[in-house]
Amino acid sequence: MENKDLKSIVGQNIYYLRTINQMTQYELGEKLNYSDKAISKWERGEGLPDLYVVQKLSAIFGVNADYIISEHSEQDKIVDTKPIKSNRRIIANIAMIAVLTIALMIFVSLAIAIHKYVWQVFIYAIPVIGIVATVFSFVWAKGKGAFFSISAIILGILLTIYFAVGNYANWIILLIGIPAEIILFLCLRIKITIKFSQKDKSIKPETDVKDAKKEE
Repeated sequence: MENKDLKSIVGQNIYYLRTINQMTQYELGEKLNYSDKAISKWERGEGLPDLYVVQKLSAIFGVNADYIISEHSEQDKIVDTKPIKSNRRIIANIAMIAVLTIALMIFVSLAIAIHKYVWQVFIYAIPVIGIVATVFSFVWAKGKGAFFSISAIILGILLTIYFAVGNYANWIILLIGIPAEIILFLCLRIKITIKFSQKDKSIKPETDVKDAKKEE
């Protein structure tokens, strides 16, 4: 394996890790608080991220810092991202189940204390579960599934108000959810449109350097 400049090695490793994680330069820059131009510069081997950024990169991609600064053969380079994604789903599920567990504990406690089954506590737990799911959606899944988790928040809040009022004739309050869902859908569409409009200079290191310089 031929010796390569450290900048080139780090650049190739960042490019590889970013692409297998299906992340654009803009999205990676957002996570690091850097511009996509800085990411492009690193990937082309024209600069080096500092040690703090290397540590953040290793946390984002689930590898150790040594992997980012070391040269790899094609076989050694392969990183399996499935365990990372699987663990994230498990953690998110644990958090949501924890909310349900707390609701169940409250339900049982009230049943013992006042001899009444206050099943509405599970309704009140819906917006909380939606908030937890939304946070994980944006932190780990780049907003994928956010429509459903935020919808759960909206529905949960409306149901909470509906049952808290106690007058079941006021079912009309649930109609507020219709325009709210439409607004939510349109807002997420705006976010998606903005993301896709960002220029992703995903240039493979050492191959399109000249073209990249022209763009700058």
